[in-house]
Amino acid sequence: MVLEKINQVNDIKKLEPQELPILADEIRNFLIRKISVTGGHLASNLGVVELTMAMHLAFDLPKDKIIWDVGHQSYTHKLLTGRKEGFDGLRKYGGMSGFPKRAESACDCFDTGHSSTSISAGLGYAMAREISGEDYKVISVIGDGALTGGMAYEALNNASKLKSNFIIVLNDNNMSISENVGGMSKYLSSIRTASAYQDLKNGVIDSLSRIPVYGEKIIRNIHKTKSSIKQLVIPGMYFENMGIVYLGPVDGHDISAMIRTFHEASKIEGAVLVHVITKKGKGYVPAERHPARFHGTEPFDIETGLPLKPRVKANYQDIFSTVMRKLGDRDPKVVAITAAMADGTGLKRFRNMFPERFFDVGIAEEHAVTFAAGLAAAGLKPIVAVYSSFLQRAYDQILHDVCIQNLPVVFAIDRAGLVGSDGETHQGIFDISYLSGMPNMTLAAPKNKWELSDMIKFAVKFETPIAIRYPRGEAYDGLKEFRAPIVFGKSEIIYDECDIALIAYGSMVKTAVEVRERLKALDYHCSLINARFAKPLDEEMLRQAAKEHKLIVTLEENVLSGGFGEHVTEYLSACHVGVPVLNIAISDEYVEHGNVDILRQEVGIDADSIYKKIIAEFIGL
Repeated sequence: MVLEKINQVNDIKKLEPQELPILADEIRNFLIRKISVTGGHLASNLGVVELTMAMHLAFDLPKDKIIWDVGHQSYTHKLLTGRKEGFDGLRKYGGMSGFPKRAESACDCFDTGHSSTSISAGLGYAMAREISGEDYKVISVIGDGALTGGMAYEALNNASKLKSNFIIVLNDNNMSISENVGGMSKYLSSIRTASAYQDLKNGVIDSLSRIPVYGEKIIRNIHKTKSSIKQLVIPGMYFENMGIVYLGPVDGHDISAMIRTFHEASKIEGAVLVHVITKKGKGYVPAERHPARFHGTEPFDIETGLPLKPRVKANYQDIFSTVMRKLGDRDPKVVAITAAMADGTGLKRFRNMFPERFFDVGIAEEHAVTFAAGLAAAGLKPIVAVYSSFLQRAYDQILHDVCIQNLPVVFAIDRAGLVGSDGETHQGIFDISYLSGMPNMTLAAPKNKWELSDMIKFAVKFETPIAIRYPRGEAYDGLKEFRAPIVFGKSEIIYDECDIALIAYGSMVKTAVEVRERLKALDYHCSLINARFAKPLDEEMLRQAAKEHKLIVTLEENVLSGGFGEHVTEYLSACHVGVPVLNIAISDEYVEHGNVDILRQEVGIDADSIYKKIIAEFIGL
């Protein structure tokens, strides 16, 4: 096997040309085998095998810097840099990350997880290189989908001013910016190289400048007019007009063609964009047919492509999907917005049934929020469905455009809490903290699947901003008999006893049930309160709980700093009550990748850890 020859960085350069296609096939087979067991991002990685190989052949790692946007397509890069053995522990706790990690390899020069960042980071490297007087290449890889994010355009605007070489690789896998125009595009690609197109353009300008009197006027008119026909015919004129040289489109599965283009791109003084056409899921038929399903997949059967553990219970996204469909039927003012996550958030059914009221704005969370604010100001009822970790990107828009105007925008915050294998960049453990400080914002979280349904219906009728957070995965179906109506700012008393009050928020109610059962086995009298709202706090309930219990325990799946527990402690302290408060939350740290159950144990919010903390605290009273 050719793959056996790849054990460290730059081993690929020792291969014969005829071995490269064999290596590409072996890499694909390797990724399919490994990801079918561990789960991970398959389709995106299958699509960039040859692209990654070409970059490793054209550039010198780790001296040269390759920065992957998002980073979930870096598996081949990890293989080619000596991390083959790490794939057995891919995305597992203590194992290899599914994203680039500086701590993992010298060939990973920038940690990435969120979209539209690579050009900004690469430009930083390029400018640092200029300031330091160093000599290395900087290559930022960005997908066409990531160019829907405004940050990418902010970076492109600044990159156009760069005087030294900076290569931007646009990986186009069918969300194309420029139309592939067949034979004409290939012809234009062949002449738009550093040695041909650049020399031609510069030569024309030099010749015209020598013409007395009229030369400079002709040059100015050329720059002004930029024929509309030329812009329609020549791919990449958008980038050219920004001051960024465009090369391509190039077949992203033709290693030789890409190497030639990268060598030409390296000769250009300034920013250059190489447009590469790839096929997502290439080499594995199920992934080619269903690239979205194999974007981030659970373990699957290679023959069929079907999950090894099919879901038997509804998850929270299923519940949200059903509720949204019903709301769409009942209220023509309900509209749904998502940032490139229609399937992931559960809005597919709404999109299919009410396409005129569904808006996928692409990877543009900031725009999604302000767009929703405009819809709300105009009298509609917008629901923004977004992952917790991605909503962070729209902090200013929530604060400035929604909350200041007190507009009735509903934020359906998916993947709140620990999400597992994607690691630090994707854990949804900060939303309570960053939203609770915003005036006019209401924060709620359901204990189970029925309460999620009730809360979404409550939120749509709400007249001011409201955020409802719920976790990834299977929806809790316990406590079905407890379904008190949702009342603004009021908690739900599930069990009313004495000694210890467990006040749990959202997903932690399920854990609190288990903790209470273990405490009851020791003859502790234990109340269980479903907080429902983190803002506003149910102050009446808190004062009563402080009177009737010896210990109050708050439970949340969020960081401690600025979270639900801290707000409870602050309020009770201000009331000058003497009851101690134990806050169960995640400490001030980022949580790495791994199975959620393992992560909960590691950060101390699983039932066993909480039980031990309560016993230790209560005995000391």
